[in-house]
Amino acid sequence: MERSQPDMAEEARTAVEWLTGGEPLETVTQLDVCEFLWYTLPIKVGPLNHERLARSLGRLLQLGGMERYAALCDSPTTMQILRTYQQEGEEAGTSAYQQALEATGVLPPDVPELQWSMIMGPEELGAHLACSAALELAIVAGETIERATLTRRWLTEPRAELGGDSWLNRVHGERLNRWVLGRGPARRELAQPFEVRLHAPVPAQPLPTLHRLLSVAASGETLPMRLALSPEALRLRDLAERELGAIRRDGARLAITDYGMRLLRSKEAMWSAVTRLLLARGEHEFEVAAREAALMLLADGTLMSPAQLRERVAEVVGGEGWHPATGLDDVARPVDDLVTQLTALGLAFGDELAVRMDRPGQLAALAALRAHALRPRKYVSSA
Repeated sequence: MERSQPDMAEEARTAVEWLTGGEPLETVTQLDVCEFLWYTLPIKVGPLNHERLARSLGRLLQLGGMERYAALCDSPTTMQILRTYQQEGEEAGTSAYQQALEATGVLPPDVPELQWSMIMGPEELGAHLACSAALELAIVAGETIERATLTRRWLTEPRAELGGDSWLNRVHGERLNRWVLGRGPARRELAQPFEVRLHAPVPAQPLPTLHRLLSVAASGETLPMRLALSPEALRLRDLAERELGAIRRDGARLAITDYGMRLLRSKEAMWSAVTRLLLARGEHEFEVAAREAALMLLADGTLMSPAQLRERVAEVVGGEGWHPATGLDDVARPVDDLVTQLTALGLAFGDELAVRMDRPGQLAALAALRAHALRPRKYVSSA
C-alpha cells in the first residue's frame, strides 16, 4: 500500500492501530469494524477526514483479503453515519450507529440469564465478543438460528478455551467480585462471605401470604375481617397494589391484574418479583445501600433488635463514604420499611423488640442480594 497508494497508507496505519489495539489483524470481527467505523472513528479519532480515513482502512482490509469488512468501510451506511455525526452532532450520530449496529445481526441480545452491561469488565467483554463472533459465523454460514437462542447456548455451554467453564459463570463471577469490592472496608467485610454463597441461583420458595391475597383477589371474595385490617395485611395489600401492580381496587373488593394472575400461576415468577422488590432500583442509592446492608446482616437468621440493626447498618453505609448530608440519621426509614415489607410477606418476624428472618426469609435475602449483585452496569444517566 505504501508503494501503490502512499497518500492513503499513513491514514490506514492510523485506522488499523485504533481498530486492532495492537492485536493481530486476523482477530478482528465484524463487531469490531462496525464499532470502530460508526463510533470510535467519529467520536475519538482526532480532527481528520473521517470518510477518507474509513476508505483508507477499507483499501487496507481489501489488500489483506478481508473483503466483507472492506465493504463496510465505504458502504452507504458508514458514509451516512459519519455525515450524521458531522452535520447533526454526537447524539444523532450515536443513535444512527446504534440502529445500524442492531441491524447487522451480530450484536448479542439480552437473554434471561444475562443482561449486557453498558460498562463491561474484561470477562464480560470477552463473552460479548465471543457471542458476537458466533452470531457472525452463523450469518456467514447461512444458518437461520435465532440470535437469542445462539447467544444463550454460547453463554451457558462449557467452553474448552475456558477450561470447561462457561462464559456465563465467568461474567457472574466478575460481577460478584465487583459487588463485593464496593465502597468502604466495613461493607467489604460484610459482603465477602456472600461472594461464594451468591454464585448459584437461589431456588424459588412459596410465598403463602401473598399467594392467599392474590387468590382472594382472583376469586372476587372478600378478605376475612381479621386478615383485612391487621397492620401486616394492610402493608401487604399496599405492596401488592402499589409496588407489584398485582391487584387493584374494584369498589369494596380487590381485583387481580393480568400481571398478578401471572404471578399467581407461577411460583418462580412470584418469587423473582418479590425478591427483586426488596432492593428496588427506583429508590435513592443511599436507601438501596441501607436495605442491602440490612439484608446481609439478617441473612443468617441472626436475632437483632431494631436499634441494633439500624446501628450496624449506619456503620456499614457510613463506611461507604456517604456524607452526613445524605442523612445517616435517615437509615431508620429504609431499614424499618424493609422489615415491615418482609414481615408483611411472611419472610421475617419483626416488632419493636426484635427482628429475625426464618429460612424462607433468609433465602429471599440471598435471592435479592444475588439479583442486585449481578445487575448490569449502566451509565449514571441510564440507571
